[in-house]
Amino acid sequence: MKAKGVAITQLSGKQKAAVLLMSMDVDIAAKVFKELEMKEVEQIAVEITNLRDLSPSVVEEVIEEFYQLMTAQSYMIEGGIEFAQTILEKSYGSDRAKEIIEKIRVLTTVRGFNILKKSDPSQLAAFLSKEHPQTIALILSHLPVDLTAEVLGEFNDDVRSETIIRIAKLGKVSPQLVSEIEHVVDQIAEATISQNLATAGGSKLVANILNKSNNAIAKLMLENIEDKDPNMATEIKRLMFLFDDIVLIDDKGVQRILRDVDKRDLALALKVADDKIRQKIFKNMSERAAQVVKEELDFMGPVKLKEVEAAQIRIVDVIKKLEESEEIVVGGRGKEDIFV
Repeated sequence: MKAKGVAITQLSGKQKAAVLLMSMDVDIAAKVFKELEMKEVEQIAVEITNLRDLSPSVVEEVIEEFYQLMTAQSYMIEGGIEFAQTILEKSYGSDRAKEIIEKIRVLTTVRGFNILKKSDPSQLAAFLSKEHPQTIALILSHLPVDLTAEVLGEFNDDVRSETIIRIAKLGKVSPQLVSEIEHVVDQIAEATISQNLATAGGSKLVANILNKSNNAIAKLMLENIEDKDPNMATEIKRLMFLFDDIVLIDDKGVQRILRDVDKRDLALALKVADDKIRQKIFKNMSERAAQVVKEELDFMGPVKLKEVEAAQIRIVDVIKKLEESEEIVVGGRGKEDIFV
């Protein structure tokens, strides 16, 4: 759409986000996009494409509004909502301060609901079970129906029946209840974030980091960990997979992997692989396919090590996906209960 002459009050939230990103340095905007979900990136990209001929005054107003919201949020973190409102009133006056605070409250609640949408149903049910059925009903009414159904399935019969009846009767909600809902959502979201942070580290995170590192660095780090804590090293090894570990996969599994692997990636990955790995690969390919890869290796010439490592990582990603979908089994990964 043509944006010339458009006032800031006519812009939607997505359009304001688009304007803000358009006003940034390209590198900074790119970093912001990396923190967003793909759906959000697509929506904002559409708005950026459609917004044209914006007046400088509108751009300035959008930037100023963003600055005010960020300032207000920092005040709230520092001393709570009343402290923030007092400081903002001194800078912008009573009416504008109330308006900014209200926007922050809405944004916080929306963010809280977005976090709840990604919560584990049993975890969310455990949090909500302590609340009044009317509060539960209002929160669940804002969540996707699939998640709501799963959460209700976690409740006992009495809470489930009471909640579903209240969802059916939901009408106009009192400001006091809205305030209570905001408080509950904030509490649950905060607890969810804390739990996510608590489980974000550990052996699994290290395994994921090492999987994305080149083989030489990954092996060196594993050796260092093993020297200091053999048990931890064993746990990390069970959670990760290096390209060289392809020899741990049975022939049927290797054949399945090769169906999804790009032949150029395969040739690059084998460029520095030892004979044991090459033999494992070639014996699970048809003679013709193996010959094609061998010829690719012969005519490839010198390549950069980072290109080889990148190809190996892409193949490892294929292997991990197939293992997660249980289409292949990797030996030595805690599958001792599987008999062939």
